[in-house]
Amino acid sequence: MDNKMGTISFFKESVKNLKTIGTITRSSKFLCKGMIKHVDFDTARYIVELGAGDGVITQHILRSMHKDCKLMIFEVNEAFNEQLSEIHDDRLIIIQDSAEKLSHYLELHKFSKLDSVISAIPFVLFPEPVANSIIQACKDHLIQGGNYVQVHYSLMVKKLYENVFGNLDINWVPLNIPPAFVFVCHNN
Repeated sequence: MDNKMGTISFFKESVKNLKTIGTITRSSKFLCKGMIKHVDFDTARYIVELGAGDGVITQHILRSMHKDCKLMIFEVNEAFNEQLSEIHDDRLIIIQDSAEKLSHYLELHKFSKLDSVISAIPFVLFPEPVANSIIQACKDHLIQGGNYVQVHYSLMVKKLYENVFGNLDINWVPLNIPPAFVFVCHNN
């Protein structure tokens, strides 16, 4: 899929829905690569992406996955879901609903434990109990040794991840607008 949304359209959609999108530009290829490098694609069977946006990270994940791996993505924005529906890949399951319902959809689609979760949800804009609940659900569904990878544009909520996972590695990605932090938590 070539992304038809484009930079200007993404910006307009972001301004209209900043609270659920959390950024005004698409993720750069450097940020996408900086996020997916924490996934063991050789062994991964089940991956979830939260806040898939217009699919820029989704495409990087799909290109890296093997043929037997499944990717479930969550996105609440209608305009972005139109873009995502243009991705035709049998390994992809698109959920047009909130990540708060993660457990329900994992059971519905018979996903066993997750190998990795990649998230671009702007938790800094969420009420803390909601953010904590979603992150805890991700941890509960990760395999032992699985990774939770999250993009943020500040360090304001790093305690949220430390409290749930008990660990947090932070990687800086300056080649993105705005520059970003990639939070990586391990389910030990």
